[in-house]
Amino acid sequence: MIDVAKAAGVSKSTVSLVLRGSEGVKAETVAKVNIAIEQLGYVYNRDAASLRNKESNLIAIVANDLANPYLAQVIMALEAELERRGFMPVVVNINESVARQTTMIASLREHNVAGYFMTPAPETQASWLKGLASSDHPVICLMRDVAGSDVPYVMPDNVKGVYLATQYLISLGHKRIAFVGGVETISDYQERKQGFIRAMEEAQLPIKAEDIVPSSTKREGGKVALHRVLDSDNSITAVMCFTDVVAYGVYSALMERGLTPGKEIAVVGFDDLEDSRLMSPALTTVKVRAEDIGRVACERLQQWRENNSVPESALVGVELVVRASCCSVGERAG
Repeated sequence: MIDVAKAAGVSKSTVSLVLRGSEGVKAETVAKVNIAIEQLGYVYNRDAASLRNKESNLIAIVANDLANPYLAQVIMALEAELERRGFMPVVVNINESVARQTTMIASLREHNVAGYFMTPAPETQASWLKGLASSDHPVICLMRDVAGSDVPYVMPDNVKGVYLATQYLISLGHKRIAFVGGVETISDYQERKQGFIRAMEEAQLPIKAEDIVPSSTKREGGKVALHRVLDSDNSITAVMCFTDVVAYGVYSALMERGLTPGKEIAVVGFDDLEDSRLMSPALTTVKVRAEDIGRVACERLQQWRENNSVPESALVGVELVVRASCCSVGERAG
């Protein structure tokens, strides 16, 4: 590092700042240091630096399900933001398993990670999560909250998103609306269901127990849930889905029954995945920008590390994106 500093005409501490990705170094200086590093063939030993400083630049991203396309978008946004801030992201998949979550976290702790982003598995205990988080190893929950853990979260405004979408369906004249998909033991399901119920109650519309059908968040879950709804009551004219992926399964179930999404039955999703605009018909959905989730989550983690105090949780804004999958009751009848 001393040799690099001499070659670049800067101090050793400046070289250190450049290597750690500090934002306080001029671009011209960063360029000079990088040229010197390349010319000298210097390789920064981060493990040794971590031992000297008792710090690590590794940040763990504990994903509940890497097969979830929206979570994949969030992780990509997190990785880009972390790398910009000089951290090295490490992604592990727990596949919605509390047991695997416990095992993977124990292993990550052995590697002295500097912090965690987690989408907690269903049934995660608040006491366990609270015990994991500290000023040395801050934890930010993504997309889900574990009540009683006092661990900050960053997630969409789930209640508002589904409330707006359900209001839109009501404005089109729909009175019999179902809410399908999602696992009952996770916070985002309860919040999105709350938004649905609030909109229906404000409009003084009936909600039968069979109108709300939880399921897995896979396509198959949406397909099974929609069949269950229509087998119970074929007066349903619109479906609010837990996610876009669940909505894709709803499309499949409707087509199996000889019904056309957007004509006989209106469908709304949540997330605004890239494929949703390519569906036939294009899916109306609640948009949540993955880049916003990644940026705000990284801000909260850095605040905790720098201020040695737990930051506030954050709700990221949502937006209803109207496409062709929502017919009015009049259009449906016609």
